[in-house]
This record gives sequence, structure tokens and C-alpha cells, in this order.
Amino acid sequence: MKIEALLFGGVALFFAGSAALYAAWSGDPAGTAVLIVAFGMAGVISFFCAVQYRRRGRRPQDRTDAEVADAVGHLEFFPPHSLWPVITALGSAVTALGVVYGLWLFLIGAGVLARGVLGLVFQYATRGD
Repeated sequence: MKIEALLFGGVALFFAGSAALYAAWSGDPAGTAVLIVAFGMAGVISFFCAVQYRRRGRRPQDRTDAEVADAVGHLEFFPPHSLWPVITALGSAVTALGVVYGLWLFLIGAGVLARGVLGLVFQYATRGD
């Protein structure tokens, strides 16, 4: 995370310089405030990455000799022939179209989306009897 901290630190410095120059030349308080907020957000991300680097050291992603399993380990079993991702995507698309075309289509899409998400979550659920 050292590289990320340096990257976002540079972005924060860019926004700080831009805010100072913008405030001096334009006199626009709204644009200056936006640039100051952007500086603050980039600074917070940079600070977080720097603290994480100090606490945890180098990540497996930063090493050239690391394997994929070093970073993530065992995640979960993902079935190759499941239809639930397709149903979830369809529900998301219909829900988004419902925002444009009307509440009735939104509600249908929300129902399909909810069923798709529930199918994804519980497709291999076992009973704990």
C-alpha cells in the first residue's frame, strides 16, 4: 500500500495546488470549496493507505514471487452452470429501465432482482438438522 499512499498523496498535493491557484485567480468560492474537499478526500485515502502499510507491511500483490493463493486463499465454491447470475442481471436491467419508464416496471424488476439475489445466496444452502 506504499505505492497507493504515494499516488494518492500526489493527487492530494495536485488538488491543494489547484485549489490555491483557483482561489487566487478566480475568486469563485464554490469551485475553491470543491477543490478543497477533493484535496481532503485524496488526503484521507493516502493517510489510510500509509497507515495500513505501516501496520501490515508489504502485501502479496507487491511481491513478484507471490502466488494467487497467498493473497486470497480459499474463497468459496462458485458453480459454473448457475442461472442465478443471469436472472440477477436481468432483474437489475429491468429495475433500471423501470426508473425511466415507470413504477410498474420498476416493481417487476425489483421482484426479479430479489429472486435472483436470493437464488444466488441460497442455491447451495443445506439444512442444519
